[in-house]
Amino acid sequence: MTVTVEPRTGTPAPDTDLRRRGVRWADLVFALLLRACVVVAVLFLAVLIGYVLIEGWSRLDARLLTEFASIRRPEEAGAQAALWGTVWLIGLIALFCLPTGVMAAIYLEEYANPHTWYNRLLELNISNLAAVPSIVYGILGLGIIARMLGLGFTLVTGALTLSLLVLPVVIIASREAIRAVPSSLREASYGLGATRWQTVWRQVLPAAVPGIATGSILALSRAAGEAAPLLLLGGLTFVSFNPDGLLSQYTALPIQIYGWIAQSREEFQALASAGIVLMLAVILAMNSAAILIRNRYQRNR
Repeated sequence: MTVTVEPRTGTPAPDTDLRRRGVRWADLVFALLLRACVVVAVLFLAVLIGYVLIEGWSRLDARLLTEFASIRRPEEAGAQAALWGTVWLIGLIALFCLPTGVMAAIYLEEYANPHTWYNRLLELNISNLAAVPSIVYGILGLGIIARMLGLGFTLVTGALTLSLLVLPVVIIASREAIRAVPSSLREASYGLGATRWQTVWRQVLPAAVPGIATGSILALSRAAGEAAPLLLLGGLTFVSFNPDGLLSQYTALPIQIYGWIAQSREEFQALASAGIVLMLAVILAMNSAAILIRNRYQRNR
């Protein structure tokens, strides 16, 4: 009995070809949906920015930066106290939060044993705290920092509370930046006789600075735009003086904007739109600083 074997022609089976075409069409449709989502998001953002620019254009002048808030004369009011309060808050948050967050990230990535129960518990808590609503941190700051510690409704209370709010974000961003440093860099440093701390300080941290700086400034930008915790911590809507110390009363741009929007007169609505533009300018300046720091360190590597 003779068996005839037909030679292979290299042509894929019909069902395989159909599956490949289905995958290509699915990839194409998914990519189009992603582009459509980006376009819709950018359009909404452009509409919102255009609206606040048009509404607040009449108040985008020097008075917004040089004058204090006023209830009786909104056409002459400004956001000087709120702007300086925001600057004080950002500076104190950076002082309290950034060193703590970076050192915690160094410990977790370079020194901690990931198999011990307390380090696993610590990592779990950090991940969970990053998703806690900001108002919960406001209640925590009100009960512990303001009342239990006796600091009251002062600038340092708001700064400490917002530092707790963004601390998990700083730790997570710093850990990712340190983890992205190639292990060959550490091995080469150890091979030359360097200690662990010398390796971390002189090799790992300089290589991780772009990622750490970007994540840290984004966390500070989030803190600068928070209003809910400050409403519980004495962030007054009407302040006619600049902060002069850690125990001073204060206000911030989100709180000042909230107070202006709550007013019924049209002049306050224009003033609130101008304050939104000012806050966007502050946040964009911080993000630009993060980009400059990242590019500078990337060129030096």
